[in-house]
Amino acid sequence: MLRRVAVFAFLLMVGWCAYANAQTKPWPIKVVIVTSFEIGKDTGDIPGEFQLWVEREHLTESLEFAGGVHPILTNADHSVIGIVSGTTLVNATASVMALGLDPRFDLTHAYWLINGIAGVDPEDASIGSAAWVHYTVSDISRFIDPREMPSDWPYGYFTIGAVKPNELPPANGIIHDRQNVYELNGALTQWAYEQTKGVELLDVDAVKTFRGEYKGYPNAQRPPFVLVGDTYASDSYWHGAKMTQYANEWVKLFTKGHGQFVMTDMEDSGYAEALQRLDRMHRVDYQRVMLLRTGSNYSMPRPGHTAVESVTAPYIGTRPAVENAFRVGDVVVREILAHWTLYANKIPGQ
Repeated sequence: MLRRVAVFAFLLMVGWCAYANAQTKPWPIKVVIVTSFEIGKDTGDIPGEFQLWVEREHLTESLEFAGGVHPILTNADHSVIGIVSGTTLVNATASVMALGLDPRFDLTHAYWLINGIAGVDPEDASIGSAAWVHYTVSDISRFIDPREMPSDWPYGYFTIGAVKPNELPPANGIIHDRQNVYELNGALTQWAYEQTKGVELLDVDAVKTFRGEYKGYPNAQRPPFVLVGDTYASDSYWHGAKMTQYANEWVKLFTKGHGQFVMTDMEDSGYAEALQRLDRMHRVDYQRVMLLRTGSNYSMPRPGHTAVESVTAPYIGTRPAVENAFRVGDVVVREILAHWTLYANKIPGQ
């Protein structure tokens, strides 16, 4: 009798250990959705960047996330997880690093969709437009107040190690831990664009009227569209024609003429830095990272208006920007999930 009890206890212990191990085995994640903010609740109210993903991708299960600023949400089969990183470069970097090191998830084959709203250059696109990103460029720089800069300078920003704007420092003046340019997988970016260039985007009457005032900027006056373009990421919330000129020249400078500034934000280079480090640690595959930004406002005022008036006005395009971020991004997510047996080991576009 005692022997039977001992055998039963042993089998029970083995069964419990197997159950515990099954519970603690990392989930093999297929897609990670990264947003920077939510306005209120995750469902049922005015949506920020995260809410439409929660509601429409059925991210119904909540997980504590001590390394972040918001719980992680996942769908029922744990193939998709989504986070709110918090805004600004420091939050973006820390949240993604914490997620990448979280032992609950196997992210080695996961595709990352970084997805959010941004300021858009009226030279390139309109409010509500969606840009797939090949390069994101950061803001590590020197700055002189324009009232003290030389009279022939276009603005007061210039590269550390250089002596004037719009030039790189000599090779021996570059400090290599101050990285300003991050290149994403261009083939994957182009594939995502091809998948989504025909997506019907939301347009609203108030935005139609507003963009009509951007006389001389034909792309700003277009209905929303999908394009390929690059981002400039800065913790300084800048605005105006001079700063838009600077952002364009800064992106061209650091991408050696290959990049085109389209969107401005406060997170992208932080996301990219964290993901590159996680790639070196074999926690993620940086070649599977996609970045999508949608315009919620222009980066400079419409003709006849001041930069101060423009930068302090409420965003007129938040609704179409968050809607179109989901509409465009979800096409790619659905394609990856529907053909996972192909994309698990073969990155599309390659």
